[in-house]
Amino acid sequence: MIMITWILLVSLFCKSTQDRNGKENAVLRCGPQNMTLTTPDKKILLTWEDEAACLAVRDALTYELAVLIADEQVHDDIVAVTPDQVGSTHSWSWTPDLALECASHSVRLRARYKNYTSPWRQEQTAPGIENKSKQPEIFPQDRVVKVGSRATFCCVLPEGHIFEQMYVTSYSGSEWNTTKITNQTYAMTVDLHQPSNTYGSGTDVLCRTQINDNGASVFIGYPPDDRDLQCETRDLQSVECTWAVGNNTHLGSKHQTVYRLLGSPCANPGSCFRKAQVSVGEQNWTLTAQNPLGTVELTHRADLMKRVHMIAPEGLSASDVNARNVTLKWRLTVPQYNNLDITCQVNNSGITTASETFGVGLTSTVLDDLIPDSTYTVMVRCGTTRHLWKWSEWSSSIKFQTKGDVPDALDVWMQAKDNETMIIWKVLLANQSHGHILDHEVTWAPTNTPERKNRSKVAHNKNGLVLSLDATREYIISVTARNINGSSSPSTITIPSSSPANRVDPSRILGTDGGLNLSWSASPIASCGYIVDWCPTSVESTVDWLKVPPGETNASIFRNFKDGLRYLLSVYACTQGAPMLLERREGYVREKKIQDDLFGTLKWKQQDSDVEVSWDSLPPRAQTAFITGYILYCLDNNNNNVYSVSTDNPEATKLTARNLKIGTYTFKVMAKTAVGECGTTIIRATLNSPSTLLLFPFRPTRVEICVHK
Repeated sequence: MIMITWILLVSLFCKSTQDRNGKENAVLRCGPQNMTLTTPDKKILLTWEDEAACLAVRDALTYELAVLIADEQVHDDIVAVTPDQVGSTHSWSWTPDLALECASHSVRLRARYKNYTSPWRQEQTAPGIENKSKQPEIFPQDRVVKVGSRATFCCVLPEGHIFEQMYVTSYSGSEWNTTKITNQTYAMTVDLHQPSNTYGSGTDVLCRTQINDNGASVFIGYPPDDRDLQCETRDLQSVECTWAVGNNTHLGSKHQTVYRLLGSPCANPGSCFRKAQVSVGEQNWTLTAQNPLGTVELTHRADLMKRVHMIAPEGLSASDVNARNVTLKWRLTVPQYNNLDITCQVNNSGITTASETFGVGLTSTVLDDLIPDSTYTVMVRCGTTRHLWKWSEWSSSIKFQTKGDVPDALDVWMQAKDNETMIIWKVLLANQSHGHILDHEVTWAPTNTPERKNRSKVAHNKNGLVLSLDATREYIISVTARNINGSSSPSTITIPSSSPANRVDPSRILGTDGGLNLSWSASPIASCGYIVDWCPTSVESTVDWLKVPPGETNASIFRNFKDGLRYLLSVYACTQGAPMLLERREGYVREKKIQDDLFGTLKWKQQDSDVEVSWDSLPPRAQTAFITGYILYCLDNNNNNVYSVSTDNPEATKLTARNLKIGTYTFKVMAKTAVGECGTTIIRATLNSPSTLLLFPFRPTRVEICVHK
């Protein structure tokens, strides 16, 4: 019975025909009906229904489609219909390469069931446009394509125009191949490998006829590539998200990227604000960036209670301004901050320091260790103490001036000169004087009779006082500085008595890189560190010094030292009493060649066939390098023979040339140094007989002599 029913159903919708070649071709009675063709969004949309006979189909049913332009098939496709879809409305869409305005697009449709097909049904047509204007028209217009795409453009000519050329601006050197579709329509396919200009005006596609030309714009660009989404809250009632905006899409404002945060539009690229309930716990914050070429979705997962970016404090003020501290107060603009544990930083004249005051709703702090009578510029920023995410912006800055105070204690030292002692101190800097210095006061007394004090006032622009003290006694010296707020704490120094035991012979030192580096052995009596002082040995100059903390036994000194000038450095142990001289060094930062005429007027004396050339001891002022010895050159003017004799004793004051023959000689004395022989001084003498000597004074000149040894 079942088999009979099946045969009857098939006979209802199938029949056999025979073609012209005599072959049979099965034709379905099942096919499409109620076909409708529309063109939404530049696409072809075809809808249809199944004929009643299709209800008998128990397996998959397929519809075949063909698209034709100017009677030429340009595309084909299939649509599969499952048995449960039979009887419903079906649809198919396709975006043609050639714009719909360019030419008529026809669609044919037929059904296929196994190896049986229905006839092509109802050819539907989307007609192209007819150009009734007076200039050619280009399609598509304002199309948006991705860089690297291939696109087809057409030019529809008005009646009577003759086509000449189609081309794309800014694509110089390209070959433009066009295809004739109809007598009035031409098409050009081009690979768009260059983005449109950065101004967003698009790229022009032009069509030229023998009469005029016209064009359309195409926007060649990129999909969005934004990245790095981060979200935070500033007021605990909203979320603010920022991200790195991608590269220029080259699509201009007309097709700009649209941003949405959790579905709500954003006003500006790179940041977005939205009211939100901020609570403890992680949430997903999603941003979409979309333009006609694509969409990017960015997600940031965060607990906004750990992403609090506070707003800058307002109303910063200074109160309780004292000489060395001040209280700063400010206002928090968001009421919710009053429930947060806050820490704040103070920028004090360009230096940022962390406030040591933390607390819920913190609105004040105290700045300590300020300098009296000084102007400060401060500003404040705050952040959450726990889970610090970011500091707030800096508040507006304010200025205040601390109250005046007495000067800081002076840095006092001593310098012995012959039978006098100079008490000297370093001039106070502005951040040490705390106002204009009116004067100084120096008091002194022997250490065994401290009550017998002597006093002397020293003008504000002086920094020393020369005292004539009894060299056999020890003195205690006290110095203060005074301004309108009073006198500084006294600075004291004990002047030791003069004793041969206090004398130390200097050792040599040479500088490096324009400075002097020295080290010394630690001393058990240096209870308060060390003092290093220095001054030139050959010119009148006030000593300079620095104090070295306890435990350190080296110092690097850079104080505008001069090349070729010898300095004496002394190292003292700082004790509870008088400073104790430990070591002395003597040397140059950099040695220089000694100038000619070092020896002044040379003397000579003949003894038989020997000649002794002598000179006076050389003062340190004339020595711009350490002298390690001397050399005497003897030039026999008769035969130009040169003899030399030398010594490595830097204290020598004479050299003797021996076994000379009777004749005239030029004697040249030079000093030996680490920078070469220098200080050339010359004398000329004539040797006749042991009883006859002539001396001709000779003004020294520089003479280059080859030495034969």
